Amino acid sequence: MTKRKSIKQTTEADLSIHKPTDLLTEVRELILQAREDVARTVDAGLTTLYWYIGRRIRQDILKEKRAEYGGQIVSALGRQLEMKFGRGFSEKSLRHMIRFIEAFPDFEIVSALLRQLSWTHFVSFIYLNDPLSACRGLPCPRA
Repeated sequence: MTKRKSIKQTTEADLSIHKPTDLLTEVRELILQAREDVARTVDAGLTTLYWYIGRRIRQDILKEKRAEYGGQIVSALGRQLEMKFGRGFSEKSLRHMIRFIEAFPDFEIVSALLRQLSWTHFVSFIYLNDPLSACRGLPCPRA
């Protein structure tokens, strides 16, 4: 799980010594930080889901290969999922998920990178020749 900044706890006594504008500023900061934390958590959860979907499709449908019939199944699956869950599960998105598992087959690496990277980052890295090189400078385990 990602390490998060804790929201400052303010007591009533603390609030009484601040000006109303300080209170407004502080509350705004709390709200913005909480929104940021929620967005980060949701993105990490979705990225994890995408990794598992990619793994399932690659292992069970494509049998670790790029079979032509598998492409037809991915296309049909994408159409069905897109109708039910929206464009985040279209054929194109499923192909990103499959490429994700190919580029990052070790979930421990993905898990470590989730602390620093969003799904958008992963998508931009998965088509590189060496996706792990993109995490250079981050506290990232090597495969």
